[in-house]
Amino acid sequence: METVSKRDIRKLKLDELKEFFVQHGEKAFRAQQVYEWLWNKSAKSFDQMTNLSIGLRDMLKEHFTINHIKVDHMQRSADGTIKNAVTLFDGMVVESVLIPTEKRITACVSSQVGCSLACKFCATARLKRQRNLTPDEIYDQVVAIKEQSELFFGRPLTNIVFMGMGEPLLNYSNVISAIDKITSQKGLNMASKRITVSTVGIAKMIMKMADDGVKFNLAVSLHAALDKTRSSIMPINDTNPLDELGDALRYWYDKTKRKVTYEYVVWKGINDTEEHAKALLKFCKIVPSKVNLIEYNPIDDGEFQQATPEVLDMYMHLLESHGITTRIRKSRGKDIDAACGQLANKS
Repeated sequence: METVSKRDIRKLKLDELKEFFVQHGEKAFRAQQVYEWLWNKSAKSFDQMTNLSIGLRDMLKEHFTINHIKVDHMQRSADGTIKNAVTLFDGMVVESVLIPTEKRITACVSSQVGCSLACKFCATARLKRQRNLTPDEIYDQVVAIKEQSELFFGRPLTNIVFMGMGEPLLNYSNVISAIDKITSQKGLNMASKRITVSTVGIAKMIMKMADDGVKFNLAVSLHAALDKTRSSIMPINDTNPLDELGDALRYWYDKTKRKVTYEYVVWKGINDTEEHAKALLKFCKIVPSKVNLIEYNPIDDGEFQQATPEVLDMYMHLLESHGITTRIRKSRGKDIDAACGQLANKS
């Protein structure tokens, strides 16, 4: 296939592009022009690069390809949420979601095809992990949602969350590289503080992020603050138990001085007791933090059921009375399987 034999031009750094042009008897500044088309203007083809001569564009076509994603299927929810089925250059599919609210429009993007972590309540976990997404595939998801935001809502994209398919910290270098492009003035120029990376809590990678001085926000899918319960629903807890996760979060806060957000679903018969709520409160005191109590989205088998409103109120009251900022996050896009934990390529 043609796209496999030619190198994707977006794999080249700016210096490598300059070298290519010089080797082919062209001026080095052409690299800057091409780089701007690729990352600032999100060009999908060489023909869009209108300030290059046709001969130059033909030369680029001869040597390179642009392995752009394709939004093959788009579903719109009754609440305005849009779910994209995104086909990658090798035919694999991931999903991304545009989530509109009054004040913001958020892109929820995927970082892996499938997931290797086997969290029992998540539909994506039932798909085996096939590969990591490249930085440009992550970037392309954001661009697609940015364009949809402007087209359908007449508003700019304001926030990005890495809460789609996969565990971002298991594709760390590609995720960081994508965020660099998204936040760069030569790229999409989005503010780092508008980006949140969500993890199940891989302790050593949280510490690495702190060491690397990242500027984005950290969210942890916690869901239980007692080891036995958490291990029963999230196998990652066996190798990254809560005390190690707590130490990593202390390290994160010491280095970054940024609050951590805990994502927490309350399920009937699993973590809906006062004991669990008190354990969460204790965990919240490790570092300055806030809690999103998330409405659960069933994934067919009935093992996990949303807790009653009374239980959520109990959690809310306990946390807020101890100064922990807490909000109940209503899920959006449930009718099109676009809500948290539902992404499973069913579209």
